[in-house]
Amino acid sequence: MDAVWYGTADGTYYKYIKQSIDTLIASDGSIPTYDPALNSPDDIALGRQLLLLYRVTQDEKYYRAAVRLHKQISTQPRIPSGEHQIDPKSSYMAEPFDAEYASIFQQQQDFAEITKKFALADRTRRSPKTRSLWARDTASYMVALVDSLPYYPQNDSNRPALLEKLQRIAASLIRYQDKKTGLWHEELDKPGQQGSYVASSTACMFVYALQKGVRLGYLPQQDSAKATQAWQGILSHFVRSDASGIVTILGSDEAKVTDGNASVNDNDPAATGAFLLAGTEMEIAPTAGLAHGEAVLLDAWFNSQKRENAAGQQEYFHYKWDDYSNTGYSLLGHIFASYGASLNTLYEAPTLARLKGAQYYIIASPDIPSKNPSPHYMQPEDAAQVAEWVKQGGVLILMENDPANADINHLDQLADRVGVHFNNVLSHNVLGDQVSSGQIATRGDGAIFHHPHTLYMKDTCTISPSSTAVSLINDRGDTLIATNRYGKGMVVAVADPWLYNEYTDGRKVQPQQDNYAAGKEFVRWLLQTHHDILPPLTHALTTH
Repeated sequence: MDAVWYGTADGTYYKYIKQSIDTLIASDGSIPTYDPALNSPDDIALGRQLLLLYRVTQDEKYYRAAVRLHKQISTQPRIPSGEHQIDPKSSYMAEPFDAEYASIFQQQQDFAEITKKFALADRTRRSPKTRSLWARDTASYMVALVDSLPYYPQNDSNRPALLEKLQRIAASLIRYQDKKTGLWHEELDKPGQQGSYVASSTACMFVYALQKGVRLGYLPQQDSAKATQAWQGILSHFVRSDASGIVTILGSDEAKVTDGNASVNDNDPAATGAFLLAGTEMEIAPTAGLAHGEAVLLDAWFNSQKRENAAGQQEYFHYKWDDYSNTGYSLLGHIFASYGASLNTLYEAPTLARLKGAQYYIIASPDIPSKNPSPHYMQPEDAAQVAEWVKQGGVLILMENDPANADINHLDQLADRVGVHFNNVLSHNVLGDQVSSGQIATRGDGAIFHHPHTLYMKDTCTISPSSTAVSLINDRGDTLIATNRYGKGMVVAVADPWLYNEYTDGRKVQPQQDNYAAGKEFVRWLLQTHHDILPPLTHALTTH
């Protein structure tokens, strides 16, 4: 449901997630149904939803519940199979939770322990009797890896070893793939009798792990074709729909169903959940390579606002990739990542060296004293460095705001250099429920949008394009989006940081608008336009 929510921005899925978890969590963050003595992997799975809800709502009850589970995992390792082993299913439930927890709450030292647990779980993927590779355990292990690795620091010394392990397992998985059906057998390296295919949940987990691994750059691009072949096998082998459109996910292999022994596990939650995960990846697979190998760098210097999290730590927020609350850009980041781009953040003043390797650089709503007591204003030397980077082929995205919420005058030192100018005025002012002032209708026949959209930009400034710039979106006499070619690169100026979560993720009752769908087209236009200007750069981004 998490994946479907972020893949559709349909708030119905978020409500399902929250209502489901709220039935299990008390107001003080306790979990009445949780028995630490059992240490069940299914209970541990609750942890990732607790972290999601905490990040979205900032409600400390979810944090307190997550802390309880995290402490339990830390003090009672999951070793049901022996002293030196960990069940891969437990790894699937716990390691991504541990990794996300460590990332959010700045516990970098935890990643070494997580890596050790991955090493222990790897040993149990073979049957102790036959030494065969179990498909279910291998699938659980692969999903645990692709869901944990995004939280690992880029400079973590153990990260390359985990990537190599994922690549090795994926290569063997492809080697054992049935050439006719695209599926796998229960004993991966011992196919057995014809028709002895894995359960639908296992097959879907393999597809999810392969395709997500490709999209994130962990696995080679050619593995996507293998994931597609398996997905087609799943659709033909495990999915049935009747005349009324009711879909059934078969829990067993087709041979049992055609023999009249329909499995009681049809539409089993594990199969349905795995199917949704695989489906969200396969839906974006055709365009997931559009920005493969490219980096989107988000400013955290000119907008460097911080808040205290539930653990008492200072964290960056407001137009940031990691901010899942109303003020964040987490869904915008997801859109970029859905096209295969990597996401990075620059916490220092921009220089050519620090921008090196980034194809896109976003500056959103620079700070003013009312937002940040110690704002970092754009300086002439900053403007010169960024302009030179654009001239060499970079794509600069400037997302301004209205004068009461952002610095305009200092940012114009950069904007003026690259052919656009932000006007220090208030436009599209929304008072109370008079939302029509912020609604901008687009016909879908312009450079950016190929479908009609209603954008929502609440309280904006305006833009004055230079003689070489092009006004792309105009409304009521004001330019709201403009672009200009500058050297080998380009600048895109927007009069509002409009794609933040509050008006994209579907959680609240929205004014009539479809910022999420428009945002997907906006991002795709950025990527395609950049490719038209200059072939993608290949050197890696230096993380700061």
